[in-house]
Amino acid sequence: MLTELEQRIMDAIRFHISEQGCSPTLVEIGEAVGVTSKGTLHRYVQGLIEKGQLVRNHAGWRGLQLVDDAAEEESLSLPLLGEIAAGLPIEAIPGHDRVNLADFFMGPDRFILKVVGDSMIDVGILDGDMVVIRHAQQAYSGDIVVALIDGNEATLKRLKHTNDGRVKLLPENSTMEPFTYAAHRVRIQGVLVGQMRSYI
Repeated sequence: MLTELEQRIMDAIRFHISEQGCSPTLVEIGEAVGVTSKGTLHRYVQGLIEKGQLVRNHAGWRGLQLVDDAAEEESLSLPLLGEIAAGLPIEAIPGHDRVNLADFFMGPDRFILKVVGDSMIDVGILDGDMVVIRHAQQAYSGDIVVALIDGNEATLKRLKHTNDGRVKLLPENSTMEPFTYAAHRVRIQGVLVGQMRSYI
């Protein structure tokens, strides 16, 4: 059972994480709950850790995490057992780390699209793959982007800005030609950040 102040501290931490993507400092917690004494805040936060409401993942107050969120991240992580040769064989050295899939794929600005077609096969993006996109309205030449053409046709292509102000959308398929558009016809919807493929 949490006291009123403990619950307010928990609510402040939860809100700060949802808004800023990281835990608040003691000063920020104090400002949110109206407590100025760092000593008092430290005791309350330590008490919440001892009650199993919070965990600290690393040194510093930015390492605070809600237990429910920590459990969810753990469920989205897989063991990283080492490296595997895709060329010459190498010595197998087991590892003991974990890879948090949430770091790669999750976030309020991420969404997934299913690839249809073979215009990106030369960079290993195949028909049926799932691509993870970070929402963005701007991108650099060389980025693989989701581009909306004339407001109604979306495509996944490599972006190139030309010297004359036009936009080229480059397929990664040696049998296909690039598409060139006036800049006002193309709106960037997002940038590729990840890819998934199931072999099951």
